[in-house]
Amino acid sequence: MTQEENQNKETISPKENIRQARVQKLTDFVDRGINPYPYKYEKTASAAELQEKYKDLPAGEETEDEYAVAGRIMAMRNTGMFIDLMDETGKIQIFSHKQNLGDEKFKMLKLVDVGDIIGFKGTIRRTPRGELSIKATEYTVLTKALLPLPEKFHGLTDVETKYRQRYVDLIVNETTRDTFRKRSKIISKIREFLGKQGYLEVETPILQTVASGASARPFFTHHNALDMDMTLRIALELYLKRLIVGGVSEKVFEIGKCFRNEGIDTRHNPEFTMIELYQAYADYNDMMTLTENMVAFVAQEVLGTTKIKYGENEIDLTPPWDRKTMLGSVKDATGIDFNECFSDEDARNLAKSIHVEVEDTDTWGKVIEKVFEEKIEPSLIQPTHIIDYPRDISPLAKVHRDNKRLTERFETRVNGWEICNAFSELTDPIDQRARFEAQAIAKANGDEEAMEIDEDFIEALEYGMPPTGGMGMGIDRLVMLLTDSQTIRDVIAFPTMKKLDK
Repeated sequence: MTQEENQNKETISPKENIRQARVQKLTDFVDRGINPYPYKYEKTASAAELQEKYKDLPAGEETEDEYAVAGRIMAMRNTGMFIDLMDETGKIQIFSHKQNLGDEKFKMLKLVDVGDIIGFKGTIRRTPRGELSIKATEYTVLTKALLPLPEKFHGLTDVETKYRQRYVDLIVNETTRDTFRKRSKIISKIREFLGKQGYLEVETPILQTVASGASARPFFTHHNALDMDMTLRIALELYLKRLIVGGVSEKVFEIGKCFRNEGIDTRHNPEFTMIELYQAYADYNDMMTLTENMVAFVAQEVLGTTKIKYGENEIDLTPPWDRKTMLGSVKDATGIDFNECFSDEDARNLAKSIHVEVEDTDTWGKVIEKVFEEKIEPSLIQPTHIIDYPRDISPLAKVHRDNKRLTERFETRVNGWEICNAFSELTDPIDQRARFEAQAIAKANGDEEAMEIDEDFIEALEYGMPPTGGMGMGIDRLVMLLTDSQTIRDVIAFPTMKKLDK
């Protein structure tokens, strides 16, 4: 080998060296007339089915029962004599010996690597050490993997790789696979619960001309054919309310993606999944009952209990949940009764007196919200409905029937975070216009998260919307809670990541 060839070899990464070796094995398969990427394979059993069916087979016993299994090789021992094969249901051992495979097939096992997807056919036996195995009589290469899996004993520990290459994380981490299977079941059980309650599932636009329904910064795009600027939706709310106006059903819900041009942290991702639901002739009290019953049902169905563990906390999701007013909880924690404060400036001064930072433009309601979030929210570990939010921070909620400065709105806190937001919905089109106009002023004054005026929605209200209760819940946060996941990235298969510099 020349000096130049030696230098080139030294600059190749270990990963690329492995890849080149596997490409050579791929070529060897092809040279032997074997297609390493065939079209189909007929499986006759899964690992879990066999483990269950033969759980009572004694150690050292063999059967004549023959099966075909397929999966990914996760480990090879004794030069391929013992192989751990993993499919979606679990693991089963493959016993491969030249006595059963024949010399040629056995020799070709040297071309098979950990990570390859292989089909094995053979009879069932349990080894003298008690391991259920398939005594392979033939095998079929289904996919030759060109890149190696992470080291067996270290796993996928690089956080960046874990989220950027989720497919690798899923291959090597059973916990990750379990989380996403539970996520699917959680969503399925939500649908089941609402279906039993008579809710109709619907779909509404993702591309919209007005960013409204929540306080958030939108993503903007442009529709070329219509030469029109549009936004990705920040909430599902206003189109679902249009459907209530139209009378398609008295109960509607949607589970869908929303997009908010905001920061990324352990509980926020710019692209996330929400459920919103609306029920005619109901109010926020009905929504509280529905919320706690739905979450408890899902927990029971998915986890088998309504008493869960999140981190170091034991959380009881059994209904009914505690209910506290926002003003009352602030007063209990700080001794300040903001209901006796009648100006924005006085509210700001009271907040500063207890060392809560506020802006000079913060309104009475915004100040109360900041005090609550800093002084009370982190302590709300057990599920609690915080009710009766200030009117000036609740532009879509109906005025409270007993206090005109407040609205019939609640947010539910569990483990110190918000998991849902709900209202007795505002159905008065004149009041709704006034609220939107106040939001427009806030936006003009620099509040990038303030809502825009949605003229079409106001017109829909003018045709008449019945009294309605509505609720929105972040699916990702609910999945975090029910899977004891510490960051939202652990429950979103492909979270938003910063682009890598090349």
